[in-house]
Amino acid sequence: MTENTQQQPAANPELPTQYAPAEVEGKLYERWVERGYFEADEKSDKPPYTIVIPPPNVTGSLHLGHAFEHTLIDALTRRKRMQGYETLWQPGMDHAGIATQNVVERELAKEGKSRHDLGREAFVERVWQWKAESGGQISGQMKRLGDGVAWSRERFTMDEGLSQAVQTIFKKLYEDELIYRAERIINWCPRCLTAISDIEVEYQDDDGELVSIRYGSGDTEIVVATTRAETMLGDTAVAVHPDDERYRHLVGTEIELPLTGRRIPVVADEHVDPEFGTGAVKVTPAHDPNDFEIGQRHNLPNLAIMDERAVITAHGPFQGLDRLEARSAIVAALRAEGRIVAEKRPYVHSVGHCSRCKTTIEPRLSMQWWVKVGPLAQAAGDAVRDGRVKIHPQEMEKRYFDWVDNLHDWCISRQLWWGHRIPVWYGPNGEIVCVGPDEQPPTGEGWHQDTDVLDTWFSSGLWPFSTLGWPERTDSLAKFYPNSVLVTGYDILFFWVARMMMFGLYAMDGTPPFHTIALHGMVRDQFGKKMSKSFGNAVNPLDWMDEYGSDAVRFTLANGANPGVDVPIGEDWVKASRNFANKIWNATRFALMNGATVEGPLPDASEMSATDRWILSRLNKTVAEVDGYYDDYQFAKLADALYHFAWDEVFDWYVELSKTTFFAGGEQAKVSGRVLGEVLDVMLRLLHPIVPFVTETLWTTLTGKESVVIADWPTDSGFRDEAAEREIELVQQVVTEVRRFRSDQGLQPGQKVPARLDLTGTQLGPHEAAIRQLLRLQPEGEGFSATASLPVAGATVALDLSGTIDVAAERKRLAKDLAAAEKEKAQANGKLGNEAFLAKAPDNVVEKIRTRLAKADEDIARIQAQLERLPQA
Repeated sequence: MTENTQQQPAANPELPTQYAPAEVEGKLYERWVERGYFEADEKSDKPPYTIVIPPPNVTGSLHLGHAFEHTLIDALTRRKRMQGYETLWQPGMDHAGIATQNVVERELAKEGKSRHDLGREAFVERVWQWKAESGGQISGQMKRLGDGVAWSRERFTMDEGLSQAVQTIFKKLYEDELIYRAERIINWCPRCLTAISDIEVEYQDDDGELVSIRYGSGDTEIVVATTRAETMLGDTAVAVHPDDERYRHLVGTEIELPLTGRRIPVVADEHVDPEFGTGAVKVTPAHDPNDFEIGQRHNLPNLAIMDERAVITAHGPFQGLDRLEARSAIVAALRAEGRIVAEKRPYVHSVGHCSRCKTTIEPRLSMQWWVKVGPLAQAAGDAVRDGRVKIHPQEMEKRYFDWVDNLHDWCISRQLWWGHRIPVWYGPNGEIVCVGPDEQPPTGEGWHQDTDVLDTWFSSGLWPFSTLGWPERTDSLAKFYPNSVLVTGYDILFFWVARMMMFGLYAMDGTPPFHTIALHGMVRDQFGKKMSKSFGNAVNPLDWMDEYGSDAVRFTLANGANPGVDVPIGEDWVKASRNFANKIWNATRFALMNGATVEGPLPDASEMSATDRWILSRLNKTVAEVDGYYDDYQFAKLADALYHFAWDEVFDWYVELSKTTFFAGGEQAKVSGRVLGEVLDVMLRLLHPIVPFVTETLWTTLTGKESVVIADWPTDSGFRDEAAEREIELVQQVVTEVRRFRSDQGLQPGQKVPARLDLTGTQLGPHEAAIRQLLRLQPEGEGFSATASLPVAGATVALDLSGTIDVAAERKRLAKDLAAAEKEKAQANGKLGNEAFLAKAPDNVVEKIRTRLAKADEDIARIQAQLERLPQA
């Protein structure tokens, strides 16, 4: 790490008249990386601070969700680096099994080929080639945003070290009997041709059909209802509740299954709800998870009637039909036989879809590899319950417990070619051998490796420790594990966070992977709607960065980041943040041109004006406030606090109040120049983690030092001056009230007005010049005649408005406004006084009318006061 060497500030530091982000951001970032500011030294004696990046897919590009999350992580790590921590923001990418394989298969399709034409080994080589040429573009985009990651440590979930970690933990789990192979119902995607986990299934309401079918005949007749009529070909029973008197005489008998020529038993099972529908359900153990459990309890056969593409395989007239084609054909055949009792279309019901390709999921009986999650999930829950890991915001703990306390065994095998291949070999005589990373697989005739790969979330679940060198006991692992905090969206609390908790506790001897889980919300558009290309409201953050600068995008995102709450964002807000960056630039440039400096010690408080002492008191309070918000992950509040301190208190008040001092020159100007330099120095360091580029340029110009990236984080010196704060509050009251009056009278902001200020008995005397400067008030002069007198803050401000406004025209305008306000009041009172209206109107409508009445009363009082203050014509 380069030390932040002290240099002498330039005698007259100059900045360009306008801030041009595109001209500085790229150069600054390259300089930061070249100087190694973001690298982490595992041999350092500094305390560690570690955050791992939620690894983006190698297929992905930077979207607003990434930009949002990265802004928060970067702010945390930049601050901790400035506080003296050995800071590691661990970068890397996920191999994204299904997504990446789909991308490369689409490329092959353009060449008229499939992966099967290449064969497995050549296809995997093709994927690696694609990654080298086209994958990982997000890394360059992260640099555009300013991400302070340790690039030399970048990892990939398929690199050699992480592959070794995957193989190691698989064998350890296998030997501990926490991984097993079994035939169970899984979620199958007929398009991706692989199993997917429960949390990769997206449910949405689809228009389907509900068909009631008569099984059996005469005394053995039972009616069942289904939304998937095609699955009846695989029925092996009908189930009823054991206490249901309607069907008790049929339990243990067999009834006819239409269209098949088969007879199936009627079984009694407590899973059946006798109050739902007819109280009888068809049982298809090979194509429904609940039916599978019933089948296991009653030793029913598992009859698979579809292949991996959801095409009917059952012998008969429907063989070879797609499931949807078969559904229509089967209903038509049943209708022809008089078996249809009722049909309902459309029937809206929740249907699972593949999160990758949106294809309707097909429950399917399949031999897969599973993780026995019971003891792992128990440990993950206990780590939060006993306080070793804190979830922020705390109300998210319930969602976490609801998940880990009810977790089903995890299907980890995927029928893909791209990914970590399952390290299990099968022998010619039924042997099964699990091979570790340092072991040789069995050889000889008849031995072959399992063809499946592991779920992508399996390798990413190792991310907090595999990226540090595990299973080797490296210096990096000793230094940076456990991670300090995980910053991620609440939407992957189950996908990723729970898995990291389970694997971290298991692999690292009970030490959880992080101390804190800080959950943020989802980025939405300015109307709160989910961003999507299909909705036409998706935004490319790079476009906004090109237009407004990266700092503007970062500040906008941080300013909306309340813990665990979704973040609305619109382009107007980014423009406002761009204006804030420009304000910082212009005000700092003015300050530097007018004597702001960090040279020499800060003068003693006795040498300072009340204005100087006020801003230093407010500065230290802001430092303490911002620190508190950082420690509580309240990014929106800290951004808001910094915005108002910088814009309102420093630029709009302190700089403006001090202009008369600077213009007068002398010793007091030097004192205020040093105070202003101190305030800018601290303020820019406080702002730096959120807006790193503009603050780097300004801070290095102000201080002459190497970089704000490695500057010390400000600390609260404890300086407070409540008396000075009260004194400046009085000044602010006078200025604000007179400005309001001027506006009410239609005066232009720059229009000068003669005025007499009576400040007797107040603390405002030393501020008269500043007050006059801010309010454009001239000395009273000869012929002064007060036409308005404003008592405020113990003082009296008398104004001579004669000749400055057209009194008759102003009276006419105000009279018109008063009439409109009185009419609005009368209408509101009329409705609120109408009992019949109040009895029928919704509460929200009544409340709106009450609000309108209150606003009308305020307008009437304000306009009448303005009329009274007008001079007589």
